[in-house]
Formats: sequence, structure tokens, C-alpha cells
Amino acid sequence: MNVLTPLKQGLVVLLLFTAMLVKAQSGSVSGRVLDETGQGLPGASVVVKGTTRSTATDAKGNYQISGLQGGTISLSASFVGYVTLEKSVAVSGNSSLNFNLMPDAKGLTEVVVIGYGSTTKKALTGAVSTVTAKDFQKGAITSPDQLIQGKVAGVTIVPGGGQPGSSGTIRIRGGASLNASNNPLYVIDGIPLSGEGISGAPSQLSLINPNEIESFTVLKDANATAIYGSRASNGVILITTKKGGGAAPVFNFSTNNSYATVAKKVDVLSANQVRDYVNENGLAATKALLGTANTDWQDEIYSNVYGTDNNFNLSGTFKKVPYRISAGYLDQKGLLRTDWLKRGTGGIRLTPSLFGDHLKVDLNLKGSISNSRFANQLAVPNAIAFDPTQNVHADNQFGNYFEWASGNVPNVATPRNPVSLLEQYTNRGKADRSFGNLQLDYSFHFLPELHANLNIGYDVAKGQGQTDAPATAASYYLTKGYSLAYLATQQDKFIEAYLNYTKTVESINSNFNVTAGYGYYDNSKKNYFLPTYNAVGQVQATPNFPFEIQRNKLLSYYGRLVYTLAGKYILSGTIRADGSSKFSPDGRWGYFPSAAFTWRLKDESFLKDSKTLSDLKIRLSYGETGNKDIPVNYAYLANYNLGVDQAQYQLGDNFYQLYSPQPYDKNLRWESTTTYNAGLDYGFLDGRIYGSVDVYYKKTKDLLATIEIPIGTNFSNQLLTNVGNMENRGIEASINLALLKSERLNWDVGFNFAYNKNKVSNLTLNRNPNYKQVARGITGGIDNYIQYHAVGLQPYAFLLYKQVYDASGKPLEGVYEDLSGDGRITGDDLRFYKSPAPVYVMGFNTSFNYKKWTLTTVLRSNLGAYIYDNVSAQFGVSRFMMNEKYINNAAADIYNSGFVTNQYKSDYYLKNASFLKMDNLGLNFNAGRLSKNGTATLSVSANCQNVFVVSDYKGIDPEIFSGIDYNLYPRPRTYTLGVNVGF
Repeated sequence: MNVLTPLKQGLVVLLLFTAMLVKAQSGSVSGRVLDETGQGLPGASVVVKGTTRSTATDAKGNYQISGLQGGTISLSASFVGYVTLEKSVAVSGNSSLNFNLMPDAKGLTEVVVIGYGSTTKKALTGAVSTVTAKDFQKGAITSPDQLIQGKVAGVTIVPGGGQPGSSGTIRIRGGASLNASNNPLYVIDGIPLSGEGISGAPSQLSLINPNEIESFTVLKDANATAIYGSRASNGVILITTKKGGGAAPVFNFSTNNSYATVAKKVDVLSANQVRDYVNENGLAATKALLGTANTDWQDEIYSNVYGTDNNFNLSGTFKKVPYRISAGYLDQKGLLRTDWLKRGTGGIRLTPSLFGDHLKVDLNLKGSISNSRFANQLAVPNAIAFDPTQNVHADNQFGNYFEWASGNVPNVATPRNPVSLLEQYTNRGKADRSFGNLQLDYSFHFLPELHANLNIGYDVAKGQGQTDAPATAASYYLTKGYSLAYLATQQDKFIEAYLNYTKTVESINSNFNVTAGYGYYDNSKKNYFLPTYNAVGQVQATPNFPFEIQRNKLLSYYGRLVYTLAGKYILSGTIRADGSSKFSPDGRWGYFPSAAFTWRLKDESFLKDSKTLSDLKIRLSYGETGNKDIPVNYAYLANYNLGVDQAQYQLGDNFYQLYSPQPYDKNLRWESTTTYNAGLDYGFLDGRIYGSVDVYYKKTKDLLATIEIPIGTNFSNQLLTNVGNMENRGIEASINLALLKSERLNWDVGFNFAYNKNKVSNLTLNRNPNYKQVARGITGGIDNYIQYHAVGLQPYAFLLYKQVYDASGKPLEGVYEDLSGDGRITGDDLRFYKSPAPVYVMGFNTSFNYKKWTLTTVLRSNLGAYIYDNVSAQFGVSRFMMNEKYINNAAADIYNSGFVTNQYKSDYYLKNASFLKMDNLGLNFNAGRLSKNGTATLSVSANCQNVFVVSDYKGIDPEIFSGIDYNLYPRPRTYTLGVNVGF
């Protein structure tokens, strides 16, 4: 099935509709709706008073209402969180009228999307943050998570590498699990995403067009997330995309053209430094291997590249049916040669209201097609290690790329030619994805306070590709090349239905808001296992099975009650019951309650008339959420795996493959996270200063962890089971200030801060405070694990020897502190020290506007994070550098350490990774209307991303989620010029 067929058909139909929209007009009114800074407000409503004629502004705040009779008319402009403004204008031909709206106590009446409904910012009971399109990061944005980086307190987004479309790692208030997923739940226009990666695409989020997003709402505490139950332990991110509206069709076209450069390279020895080092320290045989070239291998594998992102949309209303049609095309190359992404996206959204606005319909279809070539990222470490005295090319049997060889075969102990790894390797992927839903919201005629909501949706994808290497490639020379195709499909379907009853009882000054619903979710993924060939067509490996189907179902029942007394005392309670096929019938159902209380002190009599204080609210909440995203499907069942060919059993002349049983726990159950939250929302000077402070405590119990068990008690000595607890404590704060406010000059500043400390409080079925669980290892040596989970420590804590230094501060090779005091260095002298998670995370953003010019910037800072320099630990030693049969390059740290052999477990390589980054610096010129009576508008923007980094860490980037710096694809410094035209 072509997953994009409904999208294509709908696009053709709606494009035909647009041809019928032009009609005779007596007159028109056009103009802009601006905020207090002079910037356009997208989606603002403009209504002709006394009529049903209305429209909505475009992305730059422009509007037009046509077909008006001559004479004086009144129009009103409104926007959520702003005071409605009414003006009069004489209609004669093409008239012009602009609106300058002022904030209404900084958006206390702003509608905020929450789970299965919405509320006002004033009435929020949970820890919820919203970022709208007006405040998004700008520039070359290929993945939606980049839009809100540094914008939300308590939300850490570690950007992905430089690969086009790679998404960042998002953590909301730290992780809540050790082995299950720590990713938040994404819900796009009511469509929950499964979180599964898609073959043939850089990431799941890379298939979503960021230009179509209107707002992000981040649900952080359990009161806000518990309505999503088993999928909400790590927070929820609600993404709302743009809608259509307005009487006349509005066209908008934007183009962003970027130029990306390598911000920083790994510091390695130059060719001359290698020659000097070898000539001074090497054997005669080694000196004879030196070449005469001066090759910078990092320059050979990286290049400065161009990219373009173009988007078109058409919105309006046709016969009382608001519509929006959008299309986009992205062409982005990666810094690593041969790496690129081409993505086409399309969307249709219809939002009519029927039966006197009693039935609201929202039909939303979106799709994307992406084609990628994935560069071989092994070229990155090989470029660090390869001998710079050699040329890229040589006359040989390896495709004429220079390689270290032993006779006629490549030397397996040496790095490979980095350029060969790129040019003699092809991995092309293609991913098609379509997701959409139909939402029906019906307000009963006989009881308009009662709404019935039905949401039916899907998310389907197909990913495929092929990886090839020729027989001459040194990496595959012994197998005569390599060829493997891959294919996977994904089908997610869901149905949600709920009833909502809202009633104000004036006699008791109370409001009741009750919601009860049901959800059914069916997620399946099919992975095909295909044979592996070499370049001459010979089969190298045959899979045991042609495909694998992973299917999971979830049934849910949920309810919520919000009771408001006198508009200032708000009680909220939710409950959700989830049943997942991932668990046995005895432990299948999980129950997740929450409760919250909000007190609006500003509405008390002693503060109500305060001219200084514009908002003051206290929030208290408690709730439980769950986690079902374990790494193994059906881990409660006895499963058997087919053995490999080398383990066949012979009976007579025949050989048979054997099945081996896998360990299982029939009592496997949910992880459960309990969260307590106390929050304060404040505002001063009519909202010119506003923000919030939150304090929270989270405890996860029944952690899903792989632990050692006695031999003979199961089919392995390790078992995935429920064991252990983990705790998170934190503080979040944000403050926003309008430093200057005038008709021509405005200056806004925002700052957010988060402190988070988590620790493992239990890891074993029986108390054992000395037990530690392997978490992550490094490249180099054998079994070099340096990160562990241990009781009383943060997850992924580093376990290393304490390095001893001489009087000048230089490390002594192989000399460590005897912490156990037994007179010798053993494993007992390893110490836990630091972790990769930052203790403090801060974000700063500012916008300075003068007339039509706006200057913006975003800065971020992490403090307290540590990173293991695996690049220097692997390459910064002289042993690695010289041999009688080859020469390697070395990291420049060799001059600092002087190490001859690798000291992988020395804490010398553990570095402070605190940093200050300027993520974004942008300048925008909004020309407005291009002619006095015309409707065309123009704005031009210039942006720089990844502007600078201030850090003591000497590697190419201190921000690495795993805390281990190796094989890092550098993040580009990108310059973008954008143009937006509306008409």
C-alpha cells in the first residue's frame, strides 16, 4: 500500500478548490496584527463586527478580508493572551488597517493544550511549559527537537551529531529508568508516536517537517502526565501543528538556504610532527615507512556544504471549511562527505464546524518521503589515526587508495584509509511515512455542556535501503566485498474516545470539569532478514528466519475531575488503567493516579487590587506513572532461539540446528514512578515580569534491570526482572522580563535554570550495597567498562583509578593511588567519581526589536557534567603510533601525558565538560507590505547556529550524552539566509 495515497488525492482535490475562490469584490481591508514588540502575531483572529465575516493572520501577522461593501465598518482583532482591540475603517477599494495588541497579564487567559483537552494558563494545576512558533529557534532546522533547545526549564536536549536529520536526546527532569526507555512520549495533534526508529531514516523525528509546528507543550510532573499512564514516566511533549482559516486564501512561501562549516576538528599531530617524532624515537624500519605527503585526513573527509529548506502553504476557508495545504522540500548535505538527506513533506488539514458549531471536525493528514545516503562514520576515528605522511591514493589492488598491507592483503591491525571508507561504501536509505487522524468533537444539543470526542488515527511507515562495498575495499577485501539490503515496515493504529462534561454552578460558585475515556493502541513492526552477499554475488550469511514481527497492544481507561471553587481554589484528580501485552496476564494491568491542588493567591481580596503583582499561584501535586518500554518483547514467556550454523548437531549423515531456551521472568511487571511537585507561578507589573519555580521529587520502583542470578535457577546466569529503585530530586526556575516596551523599541529577556540530582537506591533482590551493574564501555582494550550503576550513586557513574602526578603536574604512567591500602594496585583501588549528567542546566534567550529589525540569540550552559576522552585514551600514546610495519597518527594529548601504552582506566582522561554555548544568533528584517495597496509581504532573516563554545574541555564538543567522547560526528556551524513571502 502506498502510505501517501490519501495525502496525494486530498492535495489534488483541495488545489482544485482554490481555483473557485476568486470572486467579484466591492472592496477589501488588509493589514497586520502586531504584538507589543511590533512583530506579527500568527493565527490572530480578525472579525468584521456585526457579521460572520472573519479571517486569521498568516505566519507574519498579515490578514485580508475581501468582498466588503463600501462604507465605514468596525473590525476587532484578538489573540490568545492579548487584549482584544476594535477599530473602524472606511472601505473604498483596498483599505489598510493595522492592530497593535497588548498582553493581557502575559497570557493568563492563554489556552494551553493538556492531555485530552485544554485549559487556560491561569487554571493549570500541573508543571506545564509551552513554547510557540514566535519563540522557536531559527535557522537550518531539520529535526523538530531543535526548535525548543534551551527554551524550557528542566528539559535537556543534547543535540545529535552532524548527520543531517539526526535528532537530539531529550530528557525531562532526568531519566527515570536504567534499562527501559527514558524518552518522553510524543503526541502530535492527538497522535501518539510509538517511539520506534524507522529504517532508512536518520531518526523518527527527521520525517516531521518543523515548519508545520505551531507549538510545543511539555508536561513535566505526574499530575500533568498521569492521564497518559504507562507511557508518561519520562514526561510528555504535545506538538500542535498549524491550522487554516480566514475568508480569503493566503499563500506563504519561505526558503532557508544554509552554508555549514566544521566548527572544530580533533587536535592531532601534523605530518611534520609525525616525521619529527618518528625520526627521534623510531626504529630504522619505522623511519623507512615515512611518506613525503602532508595530508590532513580530517580535511579530506569533511567539507563545507550547502543546504536548502523550502516550504509552501495555502490556507483559507472554502464554503465554511477552513483548510490548510502545505508542502516542503529539504536538501541537506552533511559535513562528512557522501552524507546527505533529501526530504519531501506534505500535509492537509480541514477543520470545519457543523450543526451550528455543535460538531467540530479535524481531519489531519501528513506524509513524508525521505532519501538518504549515510556516510560511513568509521571514517571519523580513522581520520584521527591514519598516517598524515601518506597520500590519499596509491597504485594498488585496494581501489588505488593507500592502505597499510601485509603482502597482498590489508593489515588488519591498522586503521583504514578514511577516504576509502567514504567513497568505497554506499548506504542508501529510503523512508516513507504517513500519519494522520480524524477527530470529532460533538456538543450535545440537549446538553451543550456535555462533549463526546472520538479520535481515530494511524502512523504507518516503510523503511528500506542497501549497503554495498566493492571487492577492492580494504575493509571487505578478504570477503570480496559486501552487500546487504534491509527492509522494515511499521503500522500503528489507535482509537480514543472520551466524554467531557463542564458545568458552572453559580449558586455554590463552583465549576466542575469531568472527563472519562477509553483508548485502544495497536503497534506492530515487521523486520525482514535478508541474506548477506559479497560484491561478486556469493552468499556470505543466510538468516534463520525471513522476518520478525513485533506486535504490542495497549488497552486504557482513564478519567479526570477538575473542581474549581470561586475561581481560585482548584482541585484536580486523574486515574488511568493500562493493560499491556508486554506483560503476563497476572501483572498486565497498571493503575496510575494523580492529585493536585492549586491556590490562586492573586485572586484573594488582599492581593486582587495590587498594581504591582499581576499573578501569584501555588501548585501542589502528586502522581504515579508507568514505563512499559522494555528492551525485550514478551520477556515473560519462554522463548527459544535457533542456534548458529557452527553449533549444529550431527545425527548420522545429517546436521541439525538446535534451539536454545532464553531466560524469562513470568512475573515481569511495570516500572512505576511516583512524583511529588510544588510550584509557584508569579507575575509583576502587568506581566512584564513573569515566571515560575518548581521543586520535585521522583522515585521509580520495580526498576527493570538485568541482574546476575544463581546458575541453574533459569536458562542463563542473567535475567531481566523487576528489581531496584531510583530517585530524582530537582529544582526548576524561569524568569522572563520585558526590559523595554515602546512602540518602536522593545527588549525581552528570558532565563531558565534547572538542578537535577538522581541516584540509584537499590539494585538487587537481596540487599547488597557493593553490587554494581555494568552500564557502558569504551573503545580499546578488552572488557574496558568504565560506567556502572551502583547504589547511592548517579546512573552511569565512572569507575576509574585515581591518577598520580609528578611535581610538575604530569601524569605518571601506570601509577595510581592505593586507595585500599593493601600495598598493591588491584580492582579494589578503582573509585567511583562523577557522571556524564549535568547537575545544573541553564538557558538564556533575548529578543531586541527596533522598528522593523529584530535581533535574537539563545545561549545554553551545562555545569557539573564529566566526559571521558576516549579519543586521547585510544590514540594519544606512542605505542599506538609506531610499529615496524606501519605508522599511525596520534592525538596531540601525547605531548601532555607522555604515555607509551594505553592507560584506559586512568581518571586522567576524565574531564570536566561544563560549557557555555551560543546556540543561535539571528537578525530579522520585516519589510511588511511591499506596496501601499498591495497584500504581498516580505521578511528576510540571517542566522548563525553553533556560534561559539566556551569550555575547558579540549575535544571538539563537550556536550555528549553518553559521556564518552569517541567517533563524534562534529556538529556544524551553520549560516542561514531566509526569505519569507506572503500574498
